[in-house]
Amino acid sequence: MSGKQTIVITGSTRGIGKGLAAEYLKMGHNAVVTGRSQKAVDEAVAELAPLGPVLGVPCDVRSFEANQAVWDAAVARFGRVDVWINNAAIATDHMRFGELPVDQVDATVATNLLGTMYGMRVAIAGMLKQGGGKAYTFEGFGSDDMTAEGLTTYGTTKRAIRYLTASLAKEYQDTPVLVGAMSPGIVATDLLIYSSKSRDPAQWEKSKRILNILGDKVEVVTPWLARAALENTKQGGTVAWLTRGKAAKRFFMSLFVKRDVVSEFEATRDVVVR
Repeated sequence: MSGKQTIVITGSTRGIGKGLAAEYLKMGHNAVVTGRSQKAVDEAVAELAPLGPVLGVPCDVRSFEANQAVWDAAVARFGRVDVWINNAAIATDHMRFGELPVDQVDATVATNLLGTMYGMRVAIAGMLKQGGGKAYTFEGFGSDDMTAEGLTTYGTTKRAIRYLTASLAKEYQDTPVLVGAMSPGIVATDLLIYSSKSRDPAQWEKSKRILNILGDKVEVVTPWLARAALENTKQGGTVAWLTRGKAAKRFFMSLFVKRDVVSEFEATRDVVVR
């Protein structure tokens, strides 16, 4: 598929989502950004508008109707949706599962898993009607079976999303809808820092060491990720920035070069929010 495309990115008023929207606009495409509040959406649109045609739609992905409203608004404005990226996600406080408030469990599962399922349901149905498109899930910590204290709920949702992607890719392998996953690796965002920041100072220092070795800034990852998602033609494929080979090289290079991605990110933020 060539020419100008319309890309929907959920949860795109900040972080990786907004970074992807900016890259697609720079590439000459249309971008549709979403967030839970009208204020956040308006602010993101104002920032992105100088780059190209951008539409902002408030959306709580935990609602199927809200996801459908995003699709309908995008089609009304741009005629079709070529790519739908389910980026929206939240994390719980960094604590053991047995101590975690139940409302945080509910919100994280509903946003990360149910929200992605609703988004894929809307995108796949719409793309089948229009004759094709690409629908992406978003991987994260836990997708590859890794575990860590304090990330049980978040990791569970991301592990489930990998199954969801594989299953949908098989279901729709003989259709013009390509189902895939995007894996940004470790990117310095509010979500990453919040979900990693343990109440135990010693544990947080250990986490920071890994984040500084493997982490990247949004502006480093999103240009590559945006292009790769458009170029991908493999049904069920994962567009992955941080490969095992790249991670191994980062650990080796850390013996000689010290990176401080976390401090650089936190210096630009007044507070870290969920």
